[in-house]
Amino acid sequence: MAKVQVLNESGQAAGEVELPARVFSYPVKEHLLYESVIQHQASKRRGTASTKTRGEVSGSNRKPWRQKGTGRARAGSIRSPLWRKGGTVHGPKPRDYSYEIPKQARKNALKSALALRFAENRLLVLAEANLKEPKTKEAVKLLRSFNLNSALIVDQHDNKNLFLALRNIPNVKAVDSKLLSAVDVLRHKWLVFTQRALESLMERI
Repeated sequence: MAKVQVLNESGQAAGEVELPARVFSYPVKEHLLYESVIQHQASKRRGTASTKTRGEVSGSNRKPWRQKGTGRARAGSIRSPLWRKGGTVHGPKPRDYSYEIPKQARKNALKSALALRFAENRLLVLAEANLKEPKTKEAVKLLRSFNLNSALIVDQHDNKNLFLALRNIPNVKAVDSKLLSAVDVLRHKWLVFTQRALESLMERI
């Protein structure tokens, strides 16, 4: 079982915590990370692309000319897909692109992402991350003390000052430990837990 230092808000050591091997020594399974990212991107697609079939484009149903005797190719409708301004064949229609991957696969993808950040030495654990006020400058001060320019901060949602203060900082996001996903972890260079958030997550997975 690996150990990692717990830091205070000034970046000084304030103890250590044990990281369970079943999570942070989990093999990094790239195919699960790939599936997790693709599923997330698919769920974000709006799916509003739409084309008109021959039954939906404007135009008469009248046969343009008689079947035989004109020397031209036979035609039954000016709305034919072969004609300019005709309908589209097998074109896109509004649809829902979202889908789900198995619950166990999601859990293992998260383990892989956590293990990857730990192996890269890009995982920090803070004793706490309490801000006096919900102001961006307070959050910037906290980030500068750890030299973080791209970070995912994981805490519990009752720490409202932290979540409000981090909203306007680019490349930084705060997330509740119950909602942590592999995609969030992969999006940011650094992964920062508060000690209570880490304990809560370990109970969940």
